Amino acid sequence: MNFLRKSIIATVAMLSIGSAAMAAPAPETTQHRAYAETKFDPVKRAERIEQRQQKLHEALKLTASQEAAWKTYIAAIKPQQAAGRVDRASFKDLNATQRAEKRLELSKARIAHQETRLAALKTFYAALTPEQQKVFDQHPAHGKRHGHHRRHG
Repeated sequence: MNFLRKSIIATVAMLSIGSAAMAAPAPETTQHRAYAETKFDPVKRAERIEQRQQKLHEALKLTASQEAAWKTYIAAIKPQQAAGRVDRASFKDLNATQRAEKRLELSKARIAHQETRLAALKTFYAALTPEQQKVFDQHPAHGKRHGHHRRHG
């Protein structure tokens, strides 16, 4: 009986320690917390984009003749301001087919913007030397998204 009592006490103690550890919030890194605080601030977002573009510009070491292509490329890839954002209140007044048509319109607008960006990318990429193309391909803002994976589920 003594053994059973000790086993129960030990189990309860282990469970309480385990649940306390599970309930404790995971420590956030300073960098993550700073990003989370400014995540939806359009001004901060624009600053982050500009910083990444400046790093890429410096890494590419563009010539004077490539600067015009760079400026055209940067202008073309500028993020859309609230494009594709849906006014949920207006959707309530639409029937099912109208909502589907509206979603299709928004999708077409996003595709058109992506096609414009792709054309600008191809033009700029063609202006780069093979060494610059390698730098461009390896830059975190393009190609691989280091640590940024979308979760589906």
